[in-house]
Amino acid sequence: METMYQFSRSIRRGKHYDLIVVGGGPSGCAAAIRAARAGKRVLLVEATGALGGMGTNGLVSNWYSLSDGEQILPRGFFWELLLKLADLGALPPGVDPRDLDWQRKLHTGTGFNPELLKMLLDDLCLSAGVEVRFSTRLVDVEIEGKRISGVVTHDVEGFVFRPCLAAIDATGDAVLAHMSGVPCREAGRDTEHIMPPTLCASLVDIDFTRFNRREYEKILQQAVADNEFTQPDRHVPGIFRTGANTAIQNAGHIFGMNALSAKSLSNGYILGRKFVGEYLNFANRRIPGCENSVLVSTATLMGIRESRCIQGVYELSYEDFVNRRQFDDQIGVYNKAVDIHVYDTSDEQWERYLGEYESQDKMGAGEYYGLPYRMLITNCIDNLWVVGRCASSDVKVNGSVRDQPACYVMGEAAGLAASIALDSDTSADSIDVSDLRKELRDGGSFIPES
Repeated sequence: METMYQFSRSIRRGKHYDLIVVGGGPSGCAAAIRAARAGKRVLLVEATGALGGMGTNGLVSNWYSLSDGEQILPRGFFWELLLKLADLGALPPGVDPRDLDWQRKLHTGTGFNPELLKMLLDDLCLSAGVEVRFSTRLVDVEIEGKRISGVVTHDVEGFVFRPCLAAIDATGDAVLAHMSGVPCREAGRDTEHIMPPTLCASLVDIDFTRFNRREYEKILQQAVADNEFTQPDRHVPGIFRTGANTAIQNAGHIFGMNALSAKSLSNGYILGRKFVGEYLNFANRRIPGCENSVLVSTATLMGIRESRCIQGVYELSYEDFVNRRQFDDQIGVYNKAVDIHVYDTSDEQWERYLGEYESQDKMGAGEYYGLPYRMLITNCIDNLWVVGRCASSDVKVNGSVRDQPACYVMGEAAGLAASIALDSDTSADSIDVSDLRKELRDGGSFIPES
């Protein structure tokens, strides 16, 4: 049984900021950079040593479902990022985002070099004037009435209180929102299951003239039937190309892992690295083109699919997805299929996954659903926006909207919304959303009328 310990001390008061963004993943970077470009004093707090979140530290270095068959949907800041990566030579051979055929290929996508993305995000933050603090964690939040007046962080120099006028939660786990008293839904507590995460890895020396993903899947299913792995997990996304001879490996569900438990998360990293070795060994022995593939690194960030989601002013629902709903306050659109992974290794779960994924009404040419501004804000705190995986959405549609391109879209909108709220001295739920939508469109975002 845990006992309580009373902790109190005087700590240093840091610099005052207009906006503090907690979390340097896709949504946090987009938010911080767009707010700083609008002239705001912005601090971006990141727990690891690099920006980019799941695309870099998590080694989920692959973006897909970018097009509705007519055009790229996540534009604005994301499109700027994609073009700059292309100019840096960070995309696989043959991928050119400026190619209209590529843009008009339904659900088109691309892998990318995660190290070059880290460097690019560093440069974009510096050029915009964003102050970044790496290896820095959120510890506490100061609330005055219905407003956040500052946050407490901890880094190598100790505890610091950092006052601010507004804040954005881009933690993925809704850490800041939860600390602020915002109601949240927690996987495994408020839902029947926890969708399992995966620890991804980076591989090199793959011969892509011989590698075939369908063949990989066929051989994998036989290997599972032959009990070649620690666990008989038939749901393996597999190997995705990121460069001339490089790829990421997305394989090995960590069932029952709770991302909101330090003990469970720690054990998950250990098990995840074990799975990385098993699947690499399998590929070396059985998969054409992977005989000489070598492990470069395992991810330093767990590939979490589900933890907390806030209860926002509006909860995006699977019904909205099915109906391709458009909103009068939408700040972007998306069209990725809903992807709710297996919850265990049973035949029932595998059949459930295949049935749900294949039978769902997937987005066809010219189809997409809207992302409403209201899913980013809460009635509890007037100067807080919540973006990324932990924005307000139901369990099922979160299996679509949690992906990185949508997170970039949400983050950009929140950064500009915070800037508008600060300029007009108003709350998150009282800004003129038409002004926000105009600024997003002026920045290149695709926002069709509802």
